[in-house]
Amino acid sequence: MFSEDLKTEFNALLPGQSTPSRRSALKAALGVGYAATALPIMAQTAIKTSSDGLKTGEISFEVNGFKVPAFFAAPEGKTNLPVVLVVQEIFGVHEYIADTARRFAKAGYLAIAPELYARQGDPTKYGEMAKLMAEVVSKVPDAQVMADLDGAVKWAGANGGNTSKVAITGFCWGGRITWLYTAYSPNVKAAAAWYGRIVGQPNPLMPQNPIDVGATLNGPVLGLYGGADAGIPLDTLDKMKAVLTGGNAAAKASEFVVYPDAPHAFHADYRPSYRKEAAEDGWKRTLAWFKANGVA
Repeated sequence: MFSEDLKTEFNALLPGQSTPSRRSALKAALGVGYAATALPIMAQTAIKTSSDGLKTGEISFEVNGFKVPAFFAAPEGKTNLPVVLVVQEIFGVHEYIADTARRFAKAGYLAIAPELYARQGDPTKYGEMAKLMAEVVSKVPDAQVMADLDGAVKWAGANGGNTSKVAITGFCWGGRITWLYTAYSPNVKAAAAWYGRIVGQPNPLMPQNPIDVGATLNGPVLGLYGGADAGIPLDTLDKMKAVLTGGNAAAKASEFVVYPDAPHAFHADYRPSYRKEAAEDGWKRTLAWFKANGVA
């Protein structure tokens, strides 16, 4: 059985599934490439952010004896930078996530996107969504993810980042992780969760959901959700709001923005679900949210 956030991501993808030949051509054109399962016909519209003025690349850091690969981007020649963790969709750290990191770097951040499935497998090698979910994503423990994100923060602190100014953002699968890590890590000062699942059935690898930890956040979360998201009912946001209202100061300071006509994955500019107005507004709100909460 797949968790609800995996089903949501799967259903959001279906309208634009591309052919293998189309995927190959686009991967060659876009450089870093996309996960094979992630590419819709519309991928040629994806935003491409220049690396001019940035230092970018693939790095790794060690966590519990394992070298976790990651993509990072930062303004060239600058230090003491605010840090933002960029948490992937279920498709891993492909070109869309790398580009999001570059956008944050253009805004003055050291952005790091760790490959959080690295121990379980390489999502870019999968051409079938069902296999990706069954063989990789469903086997990733939350505890592993929390430790790897800690490792990313540590790496950032040793490479020009200011670990007293840490933010996190994530998309779908990563949106759920954003809520969880904000409750887990005292390093986090602000967070932006893009259409991350709030509730769900616990299991040994995912023992808690955001609603279980929402009252004890370390930094306020900006929740960005689509009113037309078939996989995340709006009543689950209402349940989370009640938890936040009864929580600590960071929980009480958290907010939701719901874009009435936006579907799931409305920020994913390489997919048919992309909604330019909602995505751009959410991005502006994210940067303002981080700044207002001391991460800038």
